[in-house]
Amino acid sequence: MADTKNALEVLLQLTAQLTADRPLEDFLRAVTDTTLTLLAADHASIRLLDTSRTALLSGARSGTGATDRPMDFKRGEGVLGWVVDNGQPVRIDDVDLDPRWSAPAAGQKFSVRSIMAEPLWSSAEVIGVLSVTSPTLAAFKNDDQLLLRLLANCSAPPIERARLRRLAMFDDITMAFNHRYLLPRVVEEMERASRAGGDVSILYMDLDHFKSVNDRFGHAAGDAVLRLFADRVRKAVRRVDVLIRRGGEEFVLIMPQTSATQAHATATRIQQTLHSEELEIENGLKIRQTVSIGVATWDLHETPEHLERRADQAMYEAKRLGRNRVVVATPPQITG
Repeated sequence: MADTKNALEVLLQLTAQLTADRPLEDFLRAVTDTTLTLLAADHASIRLLDTSRTALLSGARSGTGATDRPMDFKRGEGVLGWVVDNGQPVRIDDVDLDPRWSAPAAGQKFSVRSIMAEPLWSSAEVIGVLSVTSPTLAAFKNDDQLLLRLLANCSAPPIERARLRRLAMFDDITMAFNHRYLLPRVVEEMERASRAGGDVSILYMDLDHFKSVNDRFGHAAGDAVLRLFADRVRKAVRRVDVLIRRGGEEFVLIMPQTSATQAHATATRIQQTLHSEELEIENGLKIRQTVSIGVATWDLHETPEHLERRADQAMYEAKRLGRNRVVVATPPQITG
């Protein structure tokens, strides 16, 4: 553990960062980075409960293994799930001797011998867990546990405020932006394109025969399909592209600085990837899902509503032609 004076200075710096108006991800990373600075650990992580309060989502990770795919945990599973389920801290000197530890074979890619974890509390409810690990046996002492608790206590309120602000803009099933964000963001990208030049394109995407998924497999499976589709789209596009759940099974992708040709290529990649690979739902269920996509590129004059309408009409043309395809919208008519 860092000496007392240095620890106080680091905590003051963290507090200043947590009072700023920053995205949730920045808050979470600031906490995990600070945790590694103060404690003799090689990995720190924050996991937050999802909106159903059943799954622990990986919010931020620092140190060893930070770039690896995070393991999946549900409430009550593993050490972290136990902490959240019981609202109690944990310090384990040798994880191999504790039955709550999830074995490395389940997905752990770096060495862990000891672990500490603290629940994150907000409004008398546990919202997540802050944890550190070390490849060394009995790496953490009583003072380390107290410092981790202090970090958790001072971090939880601003994290929860940032999380609630984010949820106000995001769809809670897919974590895509919600429909209220669509037109303001299109306007913003049009204004940016007008100033700096370049194109703005949008994809209007509708999952084919989605009602039958809910009818055959239930709404939980339908929600999983929506979530997995959003994940597929995010993996196929750039970080600057903005995914929005328009409503139901309809999604819109806003693509700044993207020509009609580039937008069509991206839409085709999304459509073909979804068509060629089943979505794996829990309990071994696999669902074949397809999508119809309409593509429209701003003509530098039309309104955001007209651009969206053209993309929507192109999507319906894709449906009419048999679904599971991409259609590019016709250019707007020039009048006057």
